[in-house]
Amino acid sequence: MRGIQLDEPAVLERVRTGDADAFGDLFDLHHDRVFRQALRMTSSLHDAEDVTAVVFLEAWRKRDAMREVNGSVIAWLLVMTNFVFRNYTRASRRYREGLGQLPPPEHAPDHAEAVDDRIDRDARRSALRAALEQLPQRDQDILTLCVLEELSTADAATALGVARGTVKSRLSRAKARLTELLQQDPAMTNGGAR
Repeated sequence: MRGIQLDEPAVLERVRTGDADAFGDLFDLHHDRVFRQALRMTSSLHDAEDVTAVVFLEAWRKRDAMREVNGSVIAWLLVMTNFVFRNYTRASRRYREGLGQLPPPEHAPDHAEAVDDRIDRDARRSALRAALEQLPQRDQDILTLCVLEELSTADAATALGVARGTVKSRLSRAKARLTELLQQDPAMTNGGAR
């Protein structure tokens, strides 16, 4: 898809009729931005890949419900990424709790998870992710669209189905809440000591 100008509204029409090739074009067009958003929210590349896969599965499943902003569904996909991440986090927590009730294994532990954790660990990124997770869903959505993905307030308002003034006030409050949470975290105030 690189180097080729894609007529996204025309592709969306084909996607809505069930055209899998058109959906492949849509995937190629938006995969990188959805993956970056998933990576910002998750603790590993593996989790970000899983979240991204589920987002596009949901996009295919709900292709008739995808909301367009200026002829594109990227805002809808980004909000769906936040939603999928929240569900993924809940499911992972339940899974860990279930595993915690099992007796410990009798063989040597697998070190792959520890290696993954070391590779993915970054105190500042972890602090930002933790602060974002503490915000209400609507604050996360506003910050995703307006700050992380740099959509205009008008486009964010259309994507979220709210007034433009509502986006501006929510964005201001969300930034203030995020700043307050980050100022409370030593990883952000001490330069992210590793």
